[in-house]
Amino acid sequence: MRFSVYQESQIGGRRTNQDRMGYCFTRDAVLLLLADGMGGHIGGDVAATITLQTVGALFQKEAQPFIKNPRQFLDSSLCAAHFAIHRYRAQKNLPDSPRTTVVACLLQHGSAYWAHCGDSRLYWLRERQILARTRDHSRIETLIAQGRALPAERATHPDRNKLFNCIGGPHLPIVEIAARATLRSGDVLLLCSDGLWSVLPDEQLVTRLFEADIMQSIPELIASAIHIAGKNGDNVTALGVTWEDNELAHPISTCSLPAGAVTTTILAQRHDDLDQFERFNEGEIEQSIDEIRSAIEKTARITLKD
Repeated sequence: MRFSVYQESQIGGRRTNQDRMGYCFTRDAVLLLLADGMGGHIGGDVAATITLQTVGALFQKEAQPFIKNPRQFLDSSLCAAHFAIHRYRAQKNLPDSPRTTVVACLLQHGSAYWAHCGDSRLYWLRERQILARTRDHSRIETLIAQGRALPAERATHPDRNKLFNCIGGPHLPIVEIAARATLRSGDVLLLCSDGLWSVLPDEQLVTRLFEADIMQSIPELIASAIHIAGKNGDNVTALGVTWEDNELAHPISTCSLPAGAVTTTILAQRHDDLDQFERFNEGEIEQSIDEIRSAIEKTARITLKD
C-alpha cells in the first residue's frame, strides 16, 4: 500500500478538546479513527479516548496482517468500545456514562470500509466530487429523510444538534456500516468532527482538498473553520488520507513492513484519568461482543418518536 495521511485537532473556542483521532497500519491494512466526545455528558474526552484505544488495540490484535472480515470487525470493535466505556463508568461509580460519536475506516486490498455512530463524518472524494459521505444520526437528518425538512435547513434547524446514536449511551449503539468502496489512485478519504463540517459547506471542503495536497489543505480548512466559528466555536478535528497517488508529497509505503509489524499513533493519546484504568480485558470484551450481538438481533432498531 502507498498513501499519505495527515491529522490535526484544534481546541477552537472551547475550554478543552474532547476530540480524539489516530491511525494504525500494518503491511496490508490501515485503520483510521476519529471520535468526538459529547460535551453535554460527563467525561466526553474519556469516552473518545477509550473508544480509540479499544478499537486500535483490537486492530493490532486481529490485523495479521489484514482484517479477515472488515464489516464484522468494525461492528464488533465499536461495540467493544461501548462496553469498555460502561465498565469504566462502573469502576468510577459515575452517575452516567461518558459518551462519544465515532467514525472508523478500514483500508485494505484496494478497498475501503467505514462505520459510524453519531455525527462524526467520513467523506469519500474523487476528482472534485463527493462519491459518498456518512449520514448523521441526528434528528434533522431523520426529518429530511422523511420529507419533513429540507436539506437547506441542516445548518439552521433547531434540532440539528440532537443525536439519537452514540457510543457509551444507555442503548446499544447502531453501528452503521457502509458498503465496500473500491478505491482509485488519487481518492481522498476525510474523517472530521462537526466542528469542521458544520461550519464549512461541502463544496468548500471538496474544492480545497483538490486545490492542494492534504498536508496543506486540511490545516487551511481547520484554520478557516476556527476563524468563522469564532470564540464560541467547537473543537475542530480532521484526519485525511490520499490513496496511492503517484504525486504524493509525503508518501507512506507499507511494502517493506514485516507481516507482524504495526505502526500506530493511537496509543500515544492518553487521558490522565485512565492511567489506573485497565483499558480492556480480552476475555471480557469478547464475551461482551457476543452478548451485544445477541441483544442486537433481538432488539428493534432505535426509531425517533415525534
